This record gives sequence, structure tokens and C-alpha cells, in this order.
Amino acid sequence: MKNFKLLSGILVLLALTGCTSTKTYENQEKINQLTQNGMVFYWHGGDLKKAEKEFFKGITLKGKYDVVENSFKEASQLDPNRLDLRFGIASSQILQNKTEEALATYKDILKIYPSCFEASMLLAGYNKALGNEDEFNAIIANSMKMNPEKTASFVERFDRTENTLNIKFEAKAYKVTDPNTAIVTLGYALGKGGVMEKPLIGRLEQTLAIAKLNPELPIIVTGGVPQGGVTEGFVMKNWLVEKGIAPERIYIEDQAKDTVGNALYSTKILKTLNAENVVLISSATHMRRATAVLKEMSETEGLKLNKINNLVYFDYNSLEEAYNIPQKEKLVIYRDMMRASGMWAYPGIQM
Repeated sequence: MKNFKLLSGILVLLALTGCTSTKTYENQEKINQLTQNGMVFYWHGGDLKKAEKEFFKGITLKGKYDVVENSFKEASQLDPNRLDLRFGIASSQILQNKTEEALATYKDILKIYPSCFEASMLLAGYNKALGNEDEFNAIIANSMKMNPEKTASFVERFDRTENTLNIKFEAKAYKVTDPNTAIVTLGYALGKGGVMEKPLIGRLEQTLAIAKLNPELPIIVTGGVPQGGVTEGFVMKNWLVEKGIAPERIYIEDQAKDTVGNALYSTKILKTLNAENVVLISSATHMRRATAVLKEMSETEGLKLNKINNLVYFDYNSLEEAYNIPQKEKLVIYRDMMRASGMWAYPGIQM
């Protein structure tokens, strides 16, 4: 019954966006098994040989995201008109850097439903990230004819993201002058037994430095993937308290599993704090994506932030390397920005 309600919700979601199908769903139990198997591998990995034996006879799997992609492909073959499954295929292809295949999948969706706004914007966004300006402009022009207001709002998002690519990294703690500012420190995956890795310690050292310079600022620590019975948020707060930061200054967010989740749950806390400005702390290699995602999530959640400043744990070898943005990073930034704007990677399953 739970799965039936979930699928009904997916149908409503797709119907509202012009991406619906009238076909009666068959083989639903098998489709559920495949998609659930795919999401287990997405989050946790698993036994590739067992997956080959149980789900993908005749297919040699190469990694966990390969399992996710093939899970949605097999499910889509059982019901070709289920566009949520096709979106899942494309998202899995993006994860594996199969960019051209993902673009082809979005184009296939548009062949079935030319008015599908989500497919148009995802196709536009990834073309923007790839530097395909002519293709991007053509997609936007066509979408403007069908959905002018929604398309214009996404053009604004794309422009904000391009501006975010040009941010300068702050590597030394500073005195904050903007009113109603909160510090948001992003977690990093814990090692076995809940041990903090070097990037997380680096982020916390920067948090401690700026917190001492600005004793009035509240601090949000965000990260929810548990290891050894503790979450990132839990160990981050404990570390800061041990270093002398008052515990009442620190707000734990321990539900997030990734950067988009960090932004979503931190934004909810920021709203309760009536924050208008943020100092975002993360690794330099992560900061452009983290900033783009927080900007879009705050817009989506109705929180108007005036500024998102940064303080980084500098993990590049040089400034030259830091400001040379590889195409793969741009794709990931656009992927997570669009997720934060409300375009789920796996509709009805995972944001």
C-alpha cells in the first residue's frame, strides 16, 4: 500500500508538469523491486555479482552507479511510458559522467512529451555547463513559447550559478560586519568508527577561528550520515564545544545525506534564526557547488539571503588550480543546483 501511494504521488507530480502517461501500469512489483534495488546501491553500494545474478542476467556490472542505471533501464523497459524512470536513467548517467547519453535520454523524453518542462530545463542546464551556448539558447527559446514565466525563472537560476562560478575563496578568518549572520559548516563523511577525516577537521578549524572572532554568531553544523553510531553533526558540535565554543551557539543538523540535504535542512534552521546573511564553511574544492546549492535552496524555501560569504579549508595545490574549473565540476554544480530548485534526480524517490 505504501508503494502504491508513492507511485500515485509520482503520477500526480508528473501530471502537474506535463510529463504524464495514461498507460495502465503492469509488472509493478518488478518495477518496485528494481527501483528500490537501484536506490540501495545509490546510497550504500552492494554485491555486484549478486545484483547481476538476481536482476541483470547477461550484464557485467562495473560499479554501484552502473547498478542504479541498469535498475532504471530494466524498469523502464517494463513500462516505457513511465517518465520518472527515464529521469532516473538520465540522473544515473550523469553520475557516471555519461553526459552525452544523459542528454540523449532527456531528448527521448521530449520526443514523447515535447511540453515536459523538467526535461527541457535539465537539458538546457547541462548544455550550459558544457558550454553549448547555441543548444542552450535554442532550448530556452522553445521553452519560452510554452512556459514563459517558469522558463524565465530558470534563466535567472542559470545566471546566478554562472556568477557563483566566479566567487573568490576566503582562506583566513575575518570579522563579520553584516547583520543577522549565521555560520553554516558543512560536514564530511566520517571514517570507520565515526573518526573525523582531515577535510572535516580542516573545516572545523576554520569554524573555530571565525567563531572566536565573532562570538555573537550562531553556528549550524550539518551532516547526517552515521558511522560508528554517531553523525557528522554530532561529532562536529562535540569538537567545537571541546575547543571552547558555547554549546548553546551550535545548532545540529543531522538528517542530510549530501550537499542538497545540507542546504535544505540548514535553510530550515536559518529561517528559525531569522538569518539574512551566511558565512558558509567547507573545503575549497566543494565551495562553488555548496554556494550554488544554498543560493537555490534558500530561494526554493522562501528564505531571502542578502549574502553568502565563504571561508574555506584550502585543499587545492595552488590558486591557479583553485580557479581553473573543470567541466566535470560544472556539471555537478548544475546537477545539484537544479535538484535544489525542485527538480528531483529520481522523481518521487530522491531529491
